[in-house]
Amino acid sequence: MATLRQQIATNVLTVTRFRDLLRKVRSYRESEDLSLIKKAYEFSLQHHKGTARESGEPYLAHPLQVATILAEMRLDTTAIAAGLLHDVVEDTSVTVEDITTEFGEQVAHIVEGVTKINKIEFASSEEAQAENVRKMVLAMMDDIRVVLIKLADRCTTCAPCSFYPRSGSRKSRARRSYLRPHCHRLGMGKIRGELEDLAFQYVDPISYNQVKDAIELRRKEGEAFLSEVQGIIEQS
Repeated sequence: MATLRQQIATNVLTVTRFRDLLRKVRSYRESEDLSLIKKAYEFSLQHHKGTARESGEPYLAHPLQVATILAEMRLDTTAIAAGLLHDVVEDTSVTVEDITTEFGEQVAHIVEGVTKINKIEFASSEEAQAENVRKMVLAMMDDIRVVLIKLADRCTTCAPCSFYPRSGSRKSRARRSYLRPHCHRLGMGKIRGELEDLAFQYVDPISYNQVKDAIELRRKEGEAFLSEVQGIIEQS
């Protein structure tokens, strides 16, 4: 019974997140047909069914998070559909040819590009690794949406480093090293900041908590000051 209730709760959460995604897309593409996104969601749901992330969430939560970040960046429906599908070739029996048949060459090309990035072999040296990845990513990409999807993907996968205590710091340093410059060059300050915060949290958790507490203290002081000023203005 508990398992059934958990399954129902998971389904409700997934559907809610997908509806939120559609609302975000409609906010800047009011008249556009969103059937491609709906089809990609259903396809991803079907092929990721029964799999979960290390956090315990259903795996579909991850592509939904990626697609939501892309929607916040106001990308087109093709990119968002590819975001929902970006892991199916690597993690399931689906092939690039299957994606081409179901969604067309453009979506398949983007998904294939993201899959190629995931297959990059890391060097033993972190500095060499970061430089090799920079060169390979820049050399292989002919559609900027591939890079944007990969950056959104890393925003949602840095946090689970906490489930790998031995490798978390190494992964965070590597991700920060080769992803942050791309965010900076593309003018993606928000994603760059999120990646830096996530990496900082695992590379140096003590300093991270100190900075976090200091910021929270300043925030509360600022809110108290603004509240006081607002009261004075309202009374005058």
